[in-house]
Amino acid sequence: MEAGGERFPKQRQVLILFLLLGVALAGWESRRYFVMEETESGSFVANLAKDLGLGVGELAAREARVVSEDNEPWLRLDLQTGELILSEKLDREEMCGPTDPCVMHFQVLLKKPLGVFRAELLVRDINDHSPEFPEEEMTLKILETSPPGTVFPLKTAQDLDVGNNNIQNYNISHNSYFHVSTRNWGDGRKYPELVLDKELDREEQAELRLTLTALDGGSPPRSGTAQVRILVLDVNDNAPEFEQTHYQVQVPENSPVGTLVVKVSARDLDTGTNGEISYSLFYSSQEISTTFELSSISGEVRLIKKLDFETISSYELYIDASDGGGLSGKCSVSIEVMDVNDNSPELTISSLTSPIPENSPETEVALFRIRDRDSGDNGRITCSIQDDLPFLLKPSAENFYTLVTNGALDRESKAQYNITITVTDMGTPRLKTQHNITVLVSDVNDNAPAFTQTSYTLSVRENNSPALHIGTVRATDRDAGANAQVTYSLLPPLDPHVPLASLVAINPDNGHLFALRSLDYEALRAFEFRVGAADRGSPALSSQALVRVLVADDNDNAPFVLYPLQNASAPCTELVPRAAEAGYLVTKVVAVDGDSGQNAWLSYQLLKATEPGLFGVWAHNGEVRTARLLSERDAAKHRLLVLVKDNGEPPLSASVTLHVLLVDGFSQPYLPAPEAEAAAAAPAAPLTVYLVVALASVSSLFLFSVLVFVAVRLCRRGGAASVGRCSVPEGPFPGHLVDVSGTGTLSQSYQYEVCLTGGSGSNEFKFLKPVFHNILESDLGRKSEGSSTFQNS
Repeated sequence: MEAGGERFPKQRQVLILFLLLGVALAGWESRRYFVMEETESGSFVANLAKDLGLGVGELAAREARVVSEDNEPWLRLDLQTGELILSEKLDREEMCGPTDPCVMHFQVLLKKPLGVFRAELLVRDINDHSPEFPEEEMTLKILETSPPGTVFPLKTAQDLDVGNNNIQNYNISHNSYFHVSTRNWGDGRKYPELVLDKELDREEQAELRLTLTALDGGSPPRSGTAQVRILVLDVNDNAPEFEQTHYQVQVPENSPVGTLVVKVSARDLDTGTNGEISYSLFYSSQEISTTFELSSISGEVRLIKKLDFETISSYELYIDASDGGGLSGKCSVSIEVMDVNDNSPELTISSLTSPIPENSPETEVALFRIRDRDSGDNGRITCSIQDDLPFLLKPSAENFYTLVTNGALDRESKAQYNITITVTDMGTPRLKTQHNITVLVSDVNDNAPAFTQTSYTLSVRENNSPALHIGTVRATDRDAGANAQVTYSLLPPLDPHVPLASLVAINPDNGHLFALRSLDYEALRAFEFRVGAADRGSPALSSQALVRVLVADDNDNAPFVLYPLQNASAPCTELVPRAAEAGYLVTKVVAVDGDSGQNAWLSYQLLKATEPGLFGVWAHNGEVRTARLLSERDAAKHRLLVLVKDNGEPPLSASVTLHVLLVDGFSQPYLPAPEAEAAAAAPAAPLTVYLVVALASVSSLFLFSVLVFVAVRLCRRGGAASVGRCSVPEGPFPGHLVDVSGTGTLSQSYQYEVCLTGGSGSNEFKFLKPVFHNILESDLGRKSEGSSTFQNS
């Protein structure tokens, strides 16, 4: 309903426009203007602006032009003055031949809005041709017995002028036997007849020579002459007589040269030479003499030139039959040229608009005129274009057509149309003319840029160099020219806490994305932002896409050993009973890695040991275990160097040193520190050695007694349950570092006892080993007041 509602107002506007045009030019009728032939080029003919009732400026504004029927540039319109002016000197005889009046039809075409006004230009004849006889001398044979008043036809002169400028009268030189009478044919032409005034006497005068003069009606008149030779013959009392005094035939215009048009026949009752008949044309114009040929013996009329209905549609022949005695008869032959469909339709383009903008409503593309020079059905024509095109043909006045768009066009669907205008007549066979025009569709900014993806996921490895190209976004625009030139930009960030302006930048011309600074996976693992793409049309159209940047981890963090700590003032010593079985868990190296993935996969390796083969490290969980049974020959102190390495490329590593002390039933006192060992390594006096040994023995016995006492007291109070609980000393050691389950380094569930050095104020790790619920472990717990246990899975 809305589309129809919009169309009706447009139709009303067009009707009102044509109604106003009709009212303004209501007084205009087909007008006739006059001009004399041979008038010089540039001569004034008429003031069309005045006759049309239009101002001079309106002619130029409405793109007025003069279109002739035959597309000949005889006339031109001066848009500045509104005057109709001759473009060239006109020759009426060349234009119209014998046709009178000589009228040239033309139209005055106003384009904006369309108006067509018919007019005629009458070319008036001037007396610029003299009469001419077909022969300089004609011979008449007249019987001496011819009675006075006998009429003898004479050959007619030809004058190319028409009207009064054509032949008006004939006269003959003064003589006592003949005078000339001027007669009219049915078509208005005049011919002379020689009239006998008194009887001839061959014996007195056998031959006469007279001068025949043809006069036209011009001012001043022109004339032409021919000699008439009169031979006086003996008696021949029978003149030839035609079977028909008037022959009427029809000849198709496409008849080939040599075609028999008609055969006339006359007979003479005389015998001998008086009965021998010869045929001749006693009136022959230039058109007849060059088109037909008459056999003087057989009376056959044949074509010697092809006919053209559009040029001359009929001919009139006058044939004379003369016998050998000088008598003659005459007949007329009317030849009607039958039209055949031998002219293809003609198409003339008056205006063509290309390119035309897309998305425009009904738009005029071309204005053209069609015609066919044939007549009847052969001259009736139809006009059409291809059915699959969004264009329409609208007929207008005087065989004008307009080619308009059938609705809005879409350049993105089709940017060029090849339109074939076909003009077909209704003749048999039908002839057609095709004219091809190319219509280009210009672009309008009606398509926004479209990204190749609605979202992009880009990956960049951390520690990248600044200005690194990390990816490209791309958008395409179906428009053309500036409407398809895309500019890229970063849109405000989705998360206001993400400093997008310092992270990435985009090249506005090609959509390349660059990282502005080095990224840190451990600080920012991923971030999102939006990019926009806008064209350069007016108004500009835009679209946006989401970009997610994933920061890939780089192996930039070496493993960090949580246990045993390496910054303690005194190393933590692990105690191992000599009665331990093979595979006994000595301790566990706990380490973490700040990276992720395989960069955080840790493996453990025993690099160096005091006694190779005695201890081993599990590669996946860092557990240090005995590799065999211990013996008395094994040294009491052992130093192990363990390497912790991640799985990155290249791998990073850390090392840790373990001190292991072999004891008998956990009752031996701790061995001196390495510094004390170094001091003891110096030679001492024998007395000193004995004192030290005695003091050590006493101290050992005392310490052993104290340990036994403490163990008994502890066993009585807590029983077996006290073994699973150890007090955790207060200090700066962070509790969350104890649970290292997230690192993947502890693959089994164990309960470990952490030994902290007492009295040092540092609360560092002393040792880490599994807790066994037995008396031996309880005894160890009574010895180590600063020990505690924790559960790890």
